[in-house]
Amino acid sequence: MQHNRAILPIKTSLCYIEKDGKYLMLYRNKKENDPNSGKWIGVGGKFEEGESPFECVKREVLEETGIVLRDAHFYGVIEFRSDGWPDEDMYLFSSTDYDDSAFRPEDCNEGELAFVEKTAVLDLNLWEGDRVFLKKMIEGNKRICLRLCYTGNTLSDIKEL
Repeated sequence: MQHNRAILPIKTSLCYIEKDGKYLMLYRNKKENDPNSGKWIGVGGKFEEGESPFECVKREVLEETGIVLRDAHFYGVIEFRSDGWPDEDMYLFSSTDYDDSAFRPEDCNEGELAFVEKTAVLDLNLWEGDRVFLKKMIEGNKRICLRLCYTGNTLSDIKEL
């Protein structure tokens, strides 16, 4: 007899490092079969077993950039739901409190890192849903909880949580 089990969403963290009115953005262009290929995103990745959201984001930021986060603002959870990809719950952060003395953009194996003016971020090639929460961040919202539903690669529904 087969048991029906609920499939838990993938848990990830994402951080937008802020400096001089800019966000550190990652252009995904170095991995094969990358669902984010050709898109600009923040820095982050999947949780490892036993990690808290902040532990995950600290580790991911350090691995991808060499930046050591001291503190970060937690906005909330962005739920991604799709008919073509596994469900994902992303813990969204930004930070202005970090040590970037070992920042090494050329060593990132995920793609190209660049600080982009906040005023220009929404002009980048972003996922439609990322544009929604980034606009809220840029406008100064301190709490952002959303469910972003995709049909294929098209954003089909947005729900405030």
